[in-house]
Amino acid sequence: MIVLEDKFNTKIEYKTYVALGSFDGLHSGHIGLISKTIELAKSNNAKSMIYTFKEHPLMVLNRDIAPKLIMNNNTKLEILEELSVDVVNLVPFDDEYMRMPAEVFIEKLVEYYNVVGIIVGFNFKFGYKNSGNVELLKSLSEKLGFTLHVIDPITKDGEVVSSSCIREQIKNGEVENANKLLIKPYMLDGTVVKGKQLGRILGFPTANLKYNLDFVIPGNGVYYTIIAYESKFYKGITNVGYNPSVGDTNNSLTIETYILDFDKDIYGEYIKVYFIKKFRDEIKFSSLDQLVSQLKSDKEYAEKQILEIF
Repeated sequence: MIVLEDKFNTKIEYKTYVALGSFDGLHSGHIGLISKTIELAKSNNAKSMIYTFKEHPLMVLNRDIAPKLIMNNNTKLEILEELSVDVVNLVPFDDEYMRMPAEVFIEKLVEYYNVVGIIVGFNFKFGYKNSGNVELLKSLSEKLGFTLHVIDPITKDGEVVSSSCIREQIKNGEVENANKLLIKPYMLDGTVVKGKQLGRILGFPTANLKYNLDFVIPGNGVYYTIIAYESKFYKGITNVGYNPSVGDTNNSLTIETYILDFDKDIYGEYIKVYFIKKFRDEIKFSSLDQLVSQLKSDKEYAEKQILEIF
């Protein structure tokens, strides 16, 4: 798979079928669009291209109101390669790009990337102030000579599958529902930093994740998780919250994971935490003995769960 970060600087000689969209999270609503792009490219001796932004435009224009992210670009690229996409263009977004008229954007797309087909979702908007839509694309397809394919929405329980819907489910701790829509379970990654080290004293040492606030954080509670470390996978128990049992007064949210069948000092090292299901709320215990008893019960629960490889 070829990965570009190109803003109409490179001219492509081979024919392409291009899927346009933000592709935040890569969920079941994207599958039909991506599959159609690959199918059309293969049957017409062309290459499939996913054209999207390197970061959400609002992260550049106004970070304060930008939606929280669901998936990082590395994971997105891994999945797209597994799906056999030929080319991914992660376009850097800036003020100049933002001001490009909708019609000019499509003209450049056809000129530079030799586009013979464009594939979009039913509600796709593009160009300066989102002035472009599917109707404009229909008109431009006749003018510029490309085929247009509009993918119908995917619904579940009467609701259109969307990144905003998945984002809300994760925020509410409903990761099991969110994972049914995502191509891979929701994941946060980062380095392990030192915490209060109370877990080590209690016999349940935890990896305290230095997480990125640009990503949506699962709602407070205790989750069964799967931890990826150095290409190996482990069962885990992850607490998202404020440690009410140990009298934490700094009001800082922590994401701490007890990794089963694991005995290694990994401070400063990189891990991935896949959130599989929430199985209980945070509880404030009256004693450390009660906390240890609950942790033992949590461990028994996690031991019975399935260890999946992603």
